Amino acid sequence: MGLYFTYVVLGLSIALPVGTVTIEMTKQGLKNGFMHGWVVGLGGMTIDLLLIVALYFGLASVLAQPIIQSAMWLIGALFLLYVGIDSIKHASDDITLAGETTTKSLASSYRNGLLVAVSPSNLVFWVSIFGTVLASSFDASDKASFIVVGAGILTGILLHDIALMAIVATTRRAMNKTAIMWVSVLAGFVLIGFAAYFGYEFGRTIWN
Repeated sequence: MGLYFTYVVLGLSIALPVGTVTIEMTKQGLKNGFMHGWVVGLGGMTIDLLLIVALYFGLASVLAQPIIQSAMWLIGALFLLYVGIDSIKHASDDITLAGETTTKSLASSYRNGLLVAVSPSNLVFWVSIFGTVLASSFDASDKASFIVVGAGILTGILLHDIALMAIVATTRRAMNKTAIMWVSVLAGFVLIGFAAYFGYEFGRTIWN
């Protein structure tokens, strides 16, 4: 159990820095409530889980290939550009205040979580963090330890997401539709900023 709780703390630490998934979670949580924000986080965690399993089976060596890294920068830029523009374009749509019933589907929020999580920064992050864990913390043949470490990290991320959405849900009660709309616009510009950075990194891999 000690190993599990150690990696729960690591999972919490991993989730604390503000990234694309956190931004999308906050936006959806403000616009449509706790469940929609949390489901965005579950979409992000789905990608995290798939990456953890893939890293265990040797994805790190594949991601080290320059052509793969270039492709992921481009894919990440396009995904985030799409989500960012959509956030601005539909900033005033589907806003429900506390106590109102939302018309937005949970599946749509989950899809957004998947999209923003498929980014080079997320892939590089998992290669550097979890790849190191795999190499230094236990023998890769020890499947039980792998499951404990992976479950601990994902549990920590899940706890972070629940706590964040609880704060967002509380804040939402004091906001009107105009304030929530402008948060959505701001989130869109931040995501477009991430997309521009990924596009710049894609350019660097092509020109260098």
